[in-house]
Amino acid sequence: MLQLYDIALRSRLLLGTARYPSPAILAAAVRAARTDVVTVALRRESGGERSGQAFWSLIRELGVRVLPNTAGCHSVKEAVTTARMAREVFGTPWIKLEVIGEDDTLQPDVFGLVEAARILCAEGFQVFPYTTEDLVVAERLLSAGCRVLMPWGAPIGSGRGLNNLYGLTALRAHFPDVPLIIDAGIGVPSHAARALELGFDAVLLNTAVAQARDPVQMAAAFAQAIEAGEAARLAGPIESRDLATPSTPVIGTAFRG
Repeated sequence: MLQLYDIALRSRLLLGTARYPSPAILAAAVRAARTDVVTVALRRESGGERSGQAFWSLIRELGVRVLPNTAGCHSVKEAVTTARMAREVFGTPWIKLEVIGEDDTLQPDVFGLVEAARILCAEGFQVFPYTTEDLVVAERLLSAGCRVLMPWGAPIGSGRGLNNLYGLTALRAHFPDVPLIIDAGIGVPSHAARALELGFDAVLLNTAVAQARDPVQMAAAFAQAIEAGEAARLAGPIESRDLATPSTPVIGTAFRG
């Protein structure tokens, strides 16, 4: 089981809800992913509008937990205001906190992120910060009150996978007891499996499923990959070596000349 704040989840896959070809395909993909949590952008789905109400009804029918996000926010004030509105609309203290600092890579503004996290944690929010793999930033976010961290694998929507294996591995090693969720940049199921093999607790993705040729089949593939990655981690993978090691020992083996 995956424990995020006070909630226990069965699935280690969190799924975004943007850019699907249709609501029906979104619903089918969520079911195929076997996810317990979906992210929702308040800016895209306003609960007071007709389209927002239809979307909200669809999410309720799926029986999944909602993680609202502050996608598209570029300042502390904007992110905090959006988070407060999301709590009113969706009735949850959970918030995926995004404060974007650079438009081409959508890299987080880590200075604003820490400031916004401190404000929201003090107001009782349970914050899921979209951050980088920087160890100092991680420490500041934890000190601000965050109990979960969401480092990026690569820029949002890039499909590049885990760009900085050294940094991500160091992050995992430095914070062994903190739930770490790879967020952004995952492109194919093998990227997700690799994240779980490295010891990350879960993966959040959107574009890799929503923009696939067959989103439903891709969602199912990711679900299988994440289960395989977690099983492999628990099984204890061998360490990589620079030299070959024979799988069939020759010492004590009879040879005929």
